[in-house]
Amino acid sequence: MTKQLIVDYMQFKPVGSLTESNGAKYGLPGGFIVQGVLQRAGTQNQNGRVYPKRILERECVKYKKEYIDQHRALGELDHPESSVVNLNNVSHNVLKIWWEGDDLKGTVQVLDTPSGNILKSLFKAGIILGISSRGLGSVKELRNEGVVEVQEDFELICWDFVSNPSTHGAFMKPGAVNESVNKTTTNKYNKVNEIITSILCEDGKCRIIK
Repeated sequence: MTKQLIVDYMQFKPVGSLTESNGAKYGLPGGFIVQGVLQRAGTQNQNGRVYPKRILERECVKYKKEYIDQHRALGELDHPESSVVNLNNVSHNVLKIWWEGDDLKGTVQVLDTPSGNILKSLFKAGIILGISSRGLGSVKELRNEGVVEVQEDFELICWDFVSNPSTHGAFMKPGAVNESVNKTTTNKYNKVNEIITSILCEDGKCRIIK
């Protein structure tokens, strides 16, 4: 089977408070830390894919050894159609992953990079965000119509923070902020644009992030 880029979305609900200083308990000088479910094994996700737990467990062991333990488990703000993590767009670093049943949970530090600062501002504004896994592999269609299973050749690349509600419906929402049912989708995304513009155009000088 030919390997393809496999991107999946799911809801990520942070647990605990989001602070600027609680990184110290992870052996860091400080940081904006969030915890939550990164991925789920053995069940059909919103993209009609099933990840066998044995495959995700294998990839998590590899990811921890090669990336987390070396403090380079980086991810991007929005994902590209690429199998390479672009350092120009890095927004966060995964500090820890662990299993609770079929849920893969993680601790993530938002970095003080241009993309990380945008991500942090979106969190603080109560914008709903999603979490997206990125990997390479092949899939096999199961007997159930519209359901495919990720195969043994799957390789995990990273997790990205994303916002793509029109297609996938998977979001992330800071626990300390209540969702307002009176706001329209248009207003929410106008607010996203305003936040990003205010960061990129600080002091009246717009900067282009490439």
